[in-house]
Amino acid sequence: MAAARKLKLCEVLEEIGVSRASFYRMRARGQAPRITYLPNGQIRISRSDLDEWWSNLEHPAY
Repeated sequence: MAAARKLKLCEVLEEIGVSRASFYRMRARGQAPRITYLPNGQIRISRSDLDEWWSNLEHPAY
């Protein structure tokens, strides 16, 4: 099984269309995708976690 792709924070910010500051505010409110810290302090977000986060944002229109 292939390893899950890990995205850099800048890639995630570009995809979701928010600034770094907005992302950290979302994290503080518990509304951002789960992150992983690398030993060098850099942040990565797995593709599957980001996709799951996107799907949880979807609400059916009534």
